[in-house]
Amino acid sequence: MADQAGDADASDGRQESANQKADRNWAEILQELRVSQTGTQILSGFLLTVAFQPRFTQLDTYQVVVYAVLVVLAAVSTALGLATVALHRARFRQHDKPRLVSVASRLLGVTVITVAVLTTGVLLLIFDVVLGRSAGLIAGVVAALVMVVLLVFIPSSVKPGRRAR
Repeated sequence: MADQAGDADASDGRQESANQKADRNWAEILQELRVSQTGTQILSGFLLTVAFQPRFTQLDTYQVVVYAVLVVLAAVSTALGLATVALHRARFRQHDKPRLVSVASRLLGVTVITVAVLTTGVLLLIFDVVLGRSAGLIAGVVAALVMVVLLVFIPSSVKPGRRAR
């Protein structure tokens, strides 16, 4: 809660009201959403063109199933990003930005996970088609490990530092 001076969080080194904090957090979510949506759009565009390539008919059943799952994941990650925008549209000017930020943050967290799985799957499929099943599986496992390190271990290892005065 805000202190007597109206500061939303006196310990964070910022002089801002709860509304200003919610506005800033919403702006940060939008920036993160832009990054995730760009990656999703690139991967989705790639996947959509694959089905129309002459070599697509040469894919085995495993590769077609992986491809179909990836297309679904691309659609889900796009929908998650759009859900964040739709949430804002539905709650616009309802004076409920802190709750909007909370729900949008959760949606964005699920989006990040979905895009990570999508990226891992795309690498698996490409290596599988180009270099063979073993290479595809190795690429998929390595990509999954990299995603876990970058998206789970590193963020959780960053501890709050001392604030500059």
